[in-house]
Amino acid sequence: MTQGDGDLDSLVRKRIRALRLAQGWSLEELAGRARLSQSTLSRIENGQRRLALDSLVTLARALDTTLDQLVESAADGVVSSPVIDSARGQMRWPVKADPGMTVIRQRMTEPPPDNPSHMRAHPGREWLVVLSGTAVLLLGNRRFRIETHQAAEFPTMLPHAIGAEGGPCDVLGIFDRDARRSHQRPDGGGGGGGGGGGGGKGQS
Repeated sequence: MTQGDGDLDSLVRKRIRALRLAQGWSLEELAGRARLSQSTLSRIENGQRRLALDSLVTLARALDTTLDQLVESAADGVVSSPVIDSARGQMRWPVKADPGMTVIRQRMTEPPPDNPSHMRAHPGREWLVVLSGTAVLLLGNRRFRIETHQAAEFPTMLPHAIGAEGGPCDVLGIFDRDARRSHQRPDGGGGGGGGGGGGGKGQS
């Protein structure tokens, strides 16, 4: 990397310093971990020394990151719009940094199903947070009330379903690749963790 890289050069230097401070390390501590002299590290952070590849590799390792992440340029697609699924009452956002992850927002109006046979199980893991209202999560033989701003995380191999209690609720869920695939199937019926059929009665 040369000084001609301009903005990226400056960004990498700021990133090294920010990662060091986030770990609570002094220049001396990071220099020791990266097997660099303290003065060399100081000059790297301050822009007084060229960013050499071998130094970046050792710094990335010492900072518990990768070289690709250390020299990654600012992302172009910072802002993204949701894909709207009107039939299911959903908004979906893919997570660009991890194509296996999907974020789904759902408004639920119905309680979870009374019949245990309507609960589903499938590979994967889901995380959800209730944005407004109260949700009820049925998980195996247990029933959980999830209030506004509370979150739940669970393996989806447990039979589960989710719905609203006492009025509509808005849920934001994060699905891994396996859970997302289940929600995309025609017979998926909706989803626990922010998924759900039209009207927001959810099984996943």
